[in-house]
Amino acid sequence: MTVRFGLLGAGRIGKVHAKAVTGDANAKLVAVADAFPAAAQAIAEQYGCEVRSIDAICASADIDAVVICTPTDTHADLIEQFVKAGKAVFCEKPIDLSLTRVKQCLEVVRAHKGTLMVGFNRRFDPHFRAVRAEIDTGSIGAVEMVVITSRDPGAPPVEYIARSGGIFRDMTIHDLDMARFLLGEEVTEVVATASVLVDPAIGTAGDFDSVQVMLKTASGRQAMISNSRRATYGYDQRIEVHGAKGAVSAENQRPVSIEVATAAGYTRPPLHDFFMTRYTEAYAAEISGFIAALSSKTPATPSGEDGLIALALAEACLKSVAEGRVVKMTEIL
Repeated sequence: MTVRFGLLGAGRIGKVHAKAVTGDANAKLVAVADAFPAAAQAIAEQYGCEVRSIDAICASADIDAVVICTPTDTHADLIEQFVKAGKAVFCEKPIDLSLTRVKQCLEVVRAHKGTLMVGFNRRFDPHFRAVRAEIDTGSIGAVEMVVITSRDPGAPPVEYIARSGGIFRDMTIHDLDMARFLLGEEVTEVVATASVLVDPAIGTAGDFDSVQVMLKTASGRQAMISNSRRATYGYDQRIEVHGAKGAVSAENQRPVSIEVATAAGYTRPPLHDFFMTRYTEAYAAEISGFIAALSSKTPATPSGEDGLIALALAEACLKSVAEGRVVKMTEIL
């Protein structure tokens, strides 16, 4: 089965997904839409697809599924539009910045028996999946503690900060989803701290650039997340899972994994400098996973419900910072 795709949004992440779709033998990129015609035309010329409007893609009989890479405030409306049209939907996170709006959207998806997958690409990273596989084999015993380090090389423009929903909804949300993926139990309590240590302008915009989060499940399993908008040494992405019988970890990745030894000591090449190069394999694998789910008629995951829970955890982090206390998830969901 070849899944025929429409791409909504031809910006930075749209280009990543265009490459992923066209790189899969079981997929075909049929059309692309973007508010900026030149951006859509560039992808159309590169991959041999058509430029169409969003409404035309929705009405197209030669398109089975869409990848939504448009601005966040359009996601929920587009999901509803395309689910009602009978198209399968892959949507970049988040579905919306409002929990209420996300719940409304998911009700529409359920009512129309739609297929929705949310783009938490890190679940598909081969290194992180290998960690999950070790947990599943039981080699480290029951999970007890998870440590996730995620630090960007540098802060995004303040203009982006102002419309992103803030660090918890924009950046930490990936790690909150990864914590659920690794813990194997739902989080019941959240406590978070946040500071502005990188750029005062980020604080002026009402956000933070340095945060720590502690998550706890009903059985007592814990996860610690460390986020910063500044890592002078590169894109810092590490996880460690400690269990009753041992531990498993995934180290930072480099474009070239070598080590040089001289009289001056040991050196290694720098880390990846951005998410688009660090997670290239993950982006390809998540699209392949979406295609496989459609072909086998099995539920696509991460689901819309996964997107809802990750956003709820981000909201709990914000509430914890604002009120200086542990927040129970029953207060949020």
